[in-house]
Amino acid sequence: MNLDEIINNCKQGKHSAQQMLFDYLSPKMMTVCLRYLGNREEAEDVCQISFVKLFKNIHDFNKDGSFEGWVRRIFVNTSLDQIRKNKKTKYHMSVDDVGDKLENNDFTLEQMAAEDILKLVKEMPTGYRTVFNMFAIEGYSHKEIADHLAITENTSKSQFKRARGYLMNSLEKLQHGK
Repeated sequence: MNLDEIINNCKQGKHSAQQMLFDYLSPKMMTVCLRYLGNREEAEDVCQISFVKLFKNIHDFNKDGSFEGWVRRIFVNTSLDQIRKNKKTKYHMSVDDVGDKLENNDFTLEQMAAEDILKLVKEMPTGYRTVFNMFAIEGYSHKEIADHLAITENTSKSQFKRARGYLMNSLEKLQHGK
């Protein structure tokens, strides 16, 4: 059964098709949730909530864009909703001695495994991680980020700059074995 048939069967409420779609999408979408939330338990909860939303609203998918893009938006928006609900979220966190320095050396991102980079991103403060994911990974503009998170465009830019600095600082520490 191809993806279009699975989608059509899901629209008809067929549980076997929903299971197929879940099996197909869950690894990718779990990664999306983990990037935003940073903790596996919370990401699993958001992933489940997102799948409920997906199956409840699958009849709204009209093939104007890619199905996976439509699904990703549901998971990103549900992750952002969870972040907003979390009272600990702050978009003005400071990290001591975060610099924007990128030194030209042999230690590069290409040498790191993707899961190592994901681990560094998960360790970022929530505000940094959220903006970094939305801008660098999902491709949102700073204006779109500001609208989604109810912050200013300048705050989004600042958070991204700080997230980048945090990541570079973490990479530097790894390089020097600190």
